[in-house]
Amino acid sequence: MNGLKTVFLMSAMMALFLLVGYAIGGRSGMTIAFVFSLVMNFGSYWFSDKIVLAMYKAQPITREQSPKFYDMVEQLAQNANLPMPKVYIINDPTPNAFATGRNPQNAAVAATTGILQGLNNEELAGVMAHELAHVKHRDILISTIAATLVGTISYIAQMAGWAAMFGRSDDREGNGIGGLFLIILSPIIAMLLQMAISRSREFSADAGGAEISGNPMALASALQKISRGNQMNHLRNTNPSTAHMFIISPLFGGMGKLFSTHPPVEQRIAKLQEIAAGRR
Repeated sequence: MNGLKTVFLMSAMMALFLLVGYAIGGRSGMTIAFVFSLVMNFGSYWFSDKIVLAMYKAQPITREQSPKFYDMVEQLAQNANLPMPKVYIINDPTPNAFATGRNPQNAAVAATTGILQGLNNEELAGVMAHELAHVKHRDILISTIAATLVGTISYIAQMAGWAAMFGRSDDREGNGIGGLFLIILSPIIAMLLQMAISRSREFSADAGGAEISGNPMALASALQKISRGNQMNHLRNTNPSTAHMFIISPLFGGMGKLFSTHPPVEQRIAKLQEIAAGRR
């Protein structure tokens, strides 16, 4: 199913590229956009995980550097019958974490220094189990590709907007109010696509994380703490195109709330409480 979602997402993003290209430069602009979208799809499949990790300046760690955390991830990966992922740490006091990669054999998990310091061992294990559930469910490819393509479309649309205001295309076919509206709306359309693939998988990853860690209430407690921490402090260098990758959205209030890629934390905690009650 996630394979079909990935094909759909990449096709939809390519269509947006073509439409924006046509709005900017008519048929010639659409041709350039088509070539560019092929390059982007290839690059996002092979390198999007590296792009996202670099965006947050995530640093790889070994068992020698952080034995307690590394051993925890290794044990959880064994519980989930997964290969050991690469482990990264982001130097940021805001508590959060995400997983990325093409597949379970090329996966990585990243956690902020804030989450390592702010959660107890059981809560941290619940969070990392949630991220490994994303790996096991093969959510990571589609979420990482979405981050790369949504960010690129937003950037191109922004640049096209400036070009429309201060310049003009020699190809009149692509000009007009309709093109300007497309340029404005394309980042919103991209974000709606991002939301469509993100919300339901969080409930699934919560349930999977509870199973892998064996402690749904620890994950519920972690979600509450992380949510509170992200409301108090914002993750540095947060990009809206990557918000759906984190266990808790780093965007709060205003447009971040309107275009939230995550279900409400209260609903997620309630689901985990139901899982815990069913096991008692």
